[in-house]
Amino acid sequence: MKLKFLRNALLLPSLLALGGCQQVLLNPSGYVARQQSDIMLLTTGIIALIIVPVLIAIAIVAWRYRASNTAAKYDAHWDHSPKLELIVWAVPMLIIIAVGAVSWAGTHQLDPYRPLTQISAHEPVPADVKPLQVEVVSLEWKWLFFYPQYGIATVNEMAAPVNVPIQFHLTSDTMMDSFFVPAMAGQIYVMPGMQTVLHGVINEPGNYDGFSANYSGAGFTDMRFRFYGMSAHDFAAWVAKARTSDKTLDRSAYDHLRQPTRAEPVHVYSHFSPDLYQRILNRCVDPGETCMSQMMADNSMHQPAAQPASTPAVATH
Repeated sequence: MKLKFLRNALLLPSLLALGGCQQVLLNPSGYVARQQSDIMLLTTGIIALIIVPVLIAIAIVAWRYRASNTAAKYDAHWDHSPKLELIVWAVPMLIIIAVGAVSWAGTHQLDPYRPLTQISAHEPVPADVKPLQVEVVSLEWKWLFFYPQYGIATVNEMAAPVNVPIQFHLTSDTMMDSFFVPAMAGQIYVMPGMQTVLHGVINEPGNYDGFSANYSGAGFTDMRFRFYGMSAHDFAAWVAKARTSDKTLDRSAYDHLRQPTRAEPVHVYSHFSPDLYQRILNRCVDPGETCMSQMMADNSMHQPAAQPASTPAVATH
């Protein structure tokens, strides 16, 4: 029994190393994700400036002042050291300031709502390149993608040309979820009746993982999709192939699609109702439902107009 436990303990580090051999978070293929990785590594390095010396100091102090070391100097009346106090307080404070500055700058620079100005570290977005528009809907338990510029829609599969900015508009049908393609950009939450925005780019052709990063029920583990980074020629061929599908995503097809399923296969639609995404966003897909945007517009029209402040009477004597 002891030998088996020892063998498993020795194999564990190897299994952990093999399990992380892709290291997509540390070596992503998209410029936005690359910047996020750099910030993560930089902050880890800054924090290590205090953690590593402390760990080393613990080992040194424990060894030097062990009970069997009678040669170690011991001062029973020692209670204070200005130099030690300065190190103990000043160094962690500088570390906190440095990590805070890096985090603050990175958070604003990599705001998911902020359109990209660069597609790589040394290449700005070309003036003649328009972002690829992708509208995303989280369903139970699958992902629906609309391509309004091409008139096609897909389920559990999306593609984008490399070095072209992608602008995502995201919402959800019934549940809170989180959209995440680690190789491209950070995760972003989606909620029913609300729209979030994410900007990203993929710089290398490949077959990448996409999934839900927020627990959303029994089918959460199967809520995955494939994201293909393609050359411009291959992406055009992918769109052309999608347009040959005999499926159309209308309200009736969407009602069937929105039913909870697990491990949903890829679906491709050559056409979709032009206003379907907006109806999903405004929660008025079914006939007779009033759209949230219309409800808010009606409420604003019925609000009483603001009355001007009355001029106080001036007392005369």
